[in-house]
Amino acid sequence: MIANLVQLAAEHAEEQNPLIPPGPELLVGAIAFAIVFFFFWKKLLPNINKVLDERREAIEGGIEKAEAAQTEAQSVLEQYKAQLAEARHEAARLRQEAQEQGATLIAEMRAEGQRQREEIVAAGHTQLAADRKAAAQSLRQDVGQLATDLAGKLVGESLEDSARQSRTIDRFLDDLEEKAEAAR
Repeated sequence: MIANLVQLAAEHAEEQNPLIPPGPELLVGAIAFAIVFFFFWKKLLPNINKVLDERREAIEGGIEKAEAAQTEAQSVLEQYKAQLAEARHEAARLRQEAQEQGATLIAEMRAEGQRQREEIVAAGHTQLAADRKAAAQSLRQDVGQLATDLAGKLVGESLEDSARQSRTIDRFLDDLEEKAEAAR
């Protein structure tokens, strides 16, 4: 049986070209292709084009949204940069003011220290002058007393008269001061 089929196929093969289908098959194939093509062209192709258009619009809308977001991000970045520059400028200004206030405070403290030093020196000079005057007065009395005692011992009589003693002592000390000033 197989031998008969092989022989029948060999006879058919000799009669017909295998690349060209028989006429009825060609007609049925052309009609089927036309039906499928018409179905694709009327039903599937518009739907495919619609989906492609929607995708294109979505992509273009997404691109526009992305560009808008990028533009907004750029403007926000520029605002932040401006705020940062302003903050740096403000910090520099505050630093400068602090340095100026520090310099002013130092100058004020120096002036106050100078004023206090001058007050202390003036008070010291005043106290020194007062002490010098008191020491000179005390010394004058002590020298006068010693001079009177010595003069009394030399003369051999007491020079206890207080008015005369004071005049003598004052005259003697005034003569000594004049000689000391002339020597300078």
